[in-house]
Amino acid sequence: MRKLLVANRGEIALRIFRTCRDLGIKTVAVAAPDDTASLHARSADATFEIVSYLQADAQIRAAKEVGADAIHPGYGFLAESGDFAEAVEAAGLTWIGPSPEALRLGGDKLAAKRIAREAGVPVLPDGTPDEIGFPLLVKAAAGGGGRGMRVVRSKVELEDARAAAEREAKGAFGDGTLYCERYLERPRHIEVQLLADAYGTVVAVGERDCSVQRRHQKVLEESPAPALAEGVRTQLFEAAVAFGKAIGYRSAGTVEFVLDGDEFFFLELNGRIQVEHPVTEAVTGLDLIERQIRIAEGERLVTTCYKAEGHAVEVRLYAEDPRKFLPQTGHIERLRLPSNNVLQGAQGNVRADAGVEEGDEVGLSYDPMIAKLIAHGRDRDEALEILAAALDETEVVGITTNLTFLRWLASHPVVRAGEVTTAFLTEHPPLSPLPLRHTPAPWRTPWRLNLPSPPPAVPPDVDLESHRHGPVHGESTVTAPMPGTVIRIEVEPGDDVRARQPLVILEAMKMEIPVHSPFEGTVKLVHVAAGDRVASGALLVELES
Repeated sequence: MRKLLVANRGEIALRIFRTCRDLGIKTVAVAAPDDTASLHARSADATFEIVSYLQADAQIRAAKEVGADAIHPGYGFLAESGDFAEAVEAAGLTWIGPSPEALRLGGDKLAAKRIAREAGVPVLPDGTPDEIGFPLLVKAAAGGGGRGMRVVRSKVELEDARAAAEREAKGAFGDGTLYCERYLERPRHIEVQLLADAYGTVVAVGERDCSVQRRHQKVLEESPAPALAEGVRTQLFEAAVAFGKAIGYRSAGTVEFVLDGDEFFFLELNGRIQVEHPVTEAVTGLDLIERQIRIAEGERLVTTCYKAEGHAVEVRLYAEDPRKFLPQTGHIERLRLPSNNVLQGAQGNVRADAGVEEGDEVGLSYDPMIAKLIAHGRDRDEALEILAAALDETEVVGITTNLTFLRWLASHPVVRAGEVTTAFLTEHPPLSPLPLRHTPAPWRTPWRLNLPSPPPAVPPDVDLESHRHGPVHGESTVTAPMPGTVIRIEVEPGDDVRARQPLVILEAMKMEIPVHSPFEGTVKLVHVAAGDRVASGALLVELES
C-alpha cells in the first residue's frame, strides 16, 4: 500500500494520517466546499475537493484521480456503509474495514439483534411499543453516535419522537428506518474491542466503560472497565467474539453492551474504528489503525489474546455549552493542549488527538469536537490524576467549550469511585456542587432496609433537560439558544401553548434542537420561517401570558 485516501475529516482523518506516515504511506484528504480550510485538508500529502462527505462516488473518483491504492472510512459518514465498501472494492481499491456483507449484517440493527440471538448472545427486547411498553428507545436502524435516538416515556410522546428520530437519521445516515427497544434507566455501557483477520480469527482486545454520556453520546471512556467481575468480563469477551464470528467479521470493530448488575445485553456492532479507541491503544500498546491496515493487506493475527497494562481514561473536548451541551461556533483564538510535563512523577502519559488548531473556525456543519485527551497511568487513580492535571493545563480562548465540565467530571466523587451509569448526568447535573464525600450506592455495599421502599424515581430525560431554553414565567420573548437553521415552526400567532411545548425546531451539527415555551401562554408573533439561519440569541417567538 503506497497511497491511502481517508474518506473523512477532522480528528479521525488526522489520526489515520499519523499512522500512515509512520508506515511510509502517502495520504490523501478529501474536503467538502465549506471545509477546504480545515486542519485535515491542510495536513495530508494531497487534498481533493468533493461535493459531500456522504457522496460515495465522489470519494472513489477522488481516490482514482490521485492514484490512491486504498480508502479508509474513519468513523461516521460512510464508515458503516456496505454499499460504499462494495463500490470501493469493485473499483479495484483496498477497503480498510469489514466486508460489505458484514457491514450490512452488523449495520442493520434489527438483523444484528437477530444474529446475536442465534449466536446465544442476550439482547434487549424489541418490537412495537405495545409489545415492549414504556419507557422505550426509538433508534435509527442504520445509525450511531446518538443521532436518530429518542427516549420515549409515554404514548403521547411517541409520534413526535419517531418523526424527529427519522429526520435526524435521514440527515446523518441517509436512511430513516427506525425500531423500538426496551430502555434501561440506569445501566452501564460496556463495549468490547474486536480485531479479526480474513482467515476467521476473531480476538477480543479488552473492554471499555463508556457510561458517561450526554444526548446518548459518550463524554468519558476508560479501559479496563472499573468494578467489573472477572467472570462477567470473560462472558462479555466470549459474546463479542461469538457475534463477530457469526457475521464473518474482519478488521477492527466494537460490540456494544448494556450491563444491568451482572446481566448484559447486546446493543449493536460498530463496524469501524471508534472515537474512544485510544484508551485501548494505551493499555495494550497496539496501534489499532495500523492493525486495520495490516489486516486489509492480508496479514494474520499472531495472537489470540492481548494483555492490558495500567489504566486509561479519555474525555472529549467539545465546542459546546458546559451545562446544556448545546454546540457552539466561533474562532479559536488560543488553543493549548496538555503534554507529558503535567505528569509530575507519575509513570503514565498524556495524549492529545486534536481535529483543529489555533486560528481555526468551528462552524455549524460538522461535529464540534476540538480534541480528545487520553491519560494513561499505572492504575485507575493515577490515570484520573493525570487526566485532571492535563485538563488544568488545557486552555481554549475565543469559543465556548465544555472544559469546565470536564474538569468537574474528572474530580467528581462518583466518577472517582467508578460507580457511574448512563443516568449519571441526570442524577448529577453538570457543574452542580460536588458532594463533600461520596456515599457508595446501596446496591454496591451491604445495607439493611427497615421500611418499605418507595418506587424508583425516573431520572429526567437528559435531552429535555439540555434543550430547555427560554425566559422565565412572565417574560415575552423566546430566543435561539445557539446558532442553527430553523427546520420547522410548530406554532402560529394566536395559538395557545403549554409550558415546555416545542415552538421552533433548530438543526445544528446534524442534531435537532427543540426550543420550548417557558410557560403557558399565547403566541403573539413568530419571527422566523423554516430554512432561516439564526444566530445565538436571535428572537424566535413572542409570547404573552
